[in-house]
Amino acid sequence: MRRTASALLCLALLLALAGCAPQAETSTVFAMDTVMTLTAYGDRACVDDAVSLIQELEARLSVTAADSDIARVNGSGGGDAAPETAALLKRALELCKLTGGALDVTVYPLVRAWGFTTGAYRVPEDAEIAELLTYVDHTAVKLDGQTVSLPAGAMLDLGAVAKGWTGDKIAALWREAGVKSGLINLGGNVQTVGGKPDGSDWVVGIRDPFSEGLLGAVSARDLAVITSGGYQRYFEQDGVRYCHIIDPKTGRPADSGLASVTVVGEEGVLCDGLSTALYVLGPEEAVRLWRENTGFDLVLVTDGGEVILTEGIEGRFTPMGAYTDKEIKVMRRG
Repeated sequence: MRRTASALLCLALLLALAGCAPQAETSTVFAMDTVMTLTAYGDRACVDDAVSLIQELEARLSVTAADSDIARVNGSGGGDAAPETAALLKRALELCKLTGGALDVTVYPLVRAWGFTTGAYRVPEDAEIAELLTYVDHTAVKLDGQTVSLPAGAMLDLGAVAKGWTGDKIAALWREAGVKSGLINLGGNVQTVGGKPDGSDWVVGIRDPFSEGLLGAVSARDLAVITSGGYQRYFEQDGVRYCHIIDPKTGRPADSGLASVTVVGEEGVLCDGLSTALYVLGPEEAVRLWRENTGFDLVLVTDGGEVILTEGIEGRFTPMGAYTDKEIKVMRRG
């Protein structure tokens, strides 16, 4: 299953819930390995500018494009990055620290070894994983202004934060242009600008990690709603499923007891990075991190189908489908 297919399904359901208006300006583009759909109620130029911004950021941030900033830094062990790339790397390193390394921008050698960026899926030998783990250490990355330095063998990958950063940039672009109502769907990363044209909140569906339906929906206004899960991209070998989210401590696909993590907050890049990191950490550590920090709320789904909600989003979440009659566990700070 590809993340793009899931994104299309969720988008179709999201739009059915949210409704459309005749004055909507919409564009769809394939970028960052997913289908993205942009809908703004206003000047057509705003949507076209957003598409151009996506293409520009992908060209700078792609780990697989030979002429990107990231590929150039990886190939030479460092060098000067564009201001935008350096700014995102700085924020990503802050998130690595916040999550205790559950998010690690240097995990790329392992992601590549498992085939998640090349499509040549395989299970690496233990010795290979052990060797590649020696290159994984976000604290060894040095950033001085726009100058990046990497230790020998280390490689950057900003894929876990790039879509959230892109969503933030598009939202800021639209607000500056006067857009009052917009929906940014970047393949599982949804960001909203204002509410719907009728004044109500957007309704963002959250995919059921065990089926093609929705487990619920979140009402959102000027918020990012970003989900990561093992169902989004994986391969199977000898009857075992291996998901694309690699635990930086083990070098293997994360197996933390979580089926999906949805993070809701105002900053897309924060929500994007946390959705990956918390999937690695598991439910207890995810809730602990939430209690110790502000700026985001969570919808967690465990491997056993339990739904855990943090209190800040309790009034915004509506269970759906098979989850309508299930008990929802609400976590509180006190």
